[in-house]
Amino acid sequence: MNTNQEQLTSTIIQERNKIKKENRNLKLMSLLSILVVLLIWELSVRLGWVTTRFFCSPSEIFMQFVSKLQNKAPDGATLLSHIISSMKISLLGFLMAVIIGTPLGLLMGWYKPVDKFVRPVFNLVRPIPAVGWIPLMIVLLGIGLTPKVFIVSLSAFVAIVLNSYAGIKLTNQAMINVSKTCGASNFTIFRRVGIPSAMPMVFTGWKVGLGLSWSTLVAAEMLASNNGLGYMILAGRQFMRVDLIMVGMITIGVIGLILFTLLSKVENFVLKWRQ
Repeated sequence: MNTNQEQLTSTIIQERNKIKKENRNLKLMSLLSILVVLLIWELSVRLGWVTTRFFCSPSEIFMQFVSKLQNKAPDGATLLSHIISSMKISLLGFLMAVIIGTPLGLLMGWYKPVDKFVRPVFNLVRPIPAVGWIPLMIVLLGIGLTPKVFIVSLSAFVAIVLNSYAGIKLTNQAMINVSKTCGASNFTIFRRVGIPSAMPMVFTGWKVGLGLSWSTLVAAEMLASNNGLGYMILAGRQFMRVDLIMVGMITIGVIGLILFTLLSKVENFVLKWRQ
């Protein structure tokens, strides 16, 4: 008996080590791909394959990034100030969309009266792109924090509602029938079976919504703001500063990647049962 247990333990340890090694190799490959792209990019600029008037090298972007951390020229704010402004708007809008959109999608998917009542209005608003609301928001609310938060929230709201709706619709009918057989009420089944079953799709909606909110924020800041990464990119265009534009673009990409990674970590923690 002890021998069998030792063999089983040894097999489990070997499998875990194998998985860790595979994950480490995959991470190294991802890092290598980034380094290769940066190297080709640098050589393309230095060897004159692309014109520096419309493109600059990674080394130049890095130097501008370091400079922009303290230098307010030409747009009147440091890079950190732009990042804080954009992060505040993006996260507030995203959290608003999560708080409103997730319960709404779940309720629409589970309760037919709610679905019938909300769907006409939702289908009317859904085709309108979030950036299409920008002119109206400028007229009604100006260029302060509130209109940008609303626009960002609206861009994430649709994706979150749709994924929450689809997730709870995919609840295993056999589990619902068993719960009814055991005497559980409809609300109890919704809370104890439907919502946990829908969570993988809910997190998918959150991820999509996070990406949409971040990209929409940039558009909103380019049209109706005096601060933020989108505004910095627009200022770079106005002053013909390609390096400033690319610093803004890369900063947006890096922050988006970090936020997506953090949300994935939260997903893995909350949905441990999937493993």
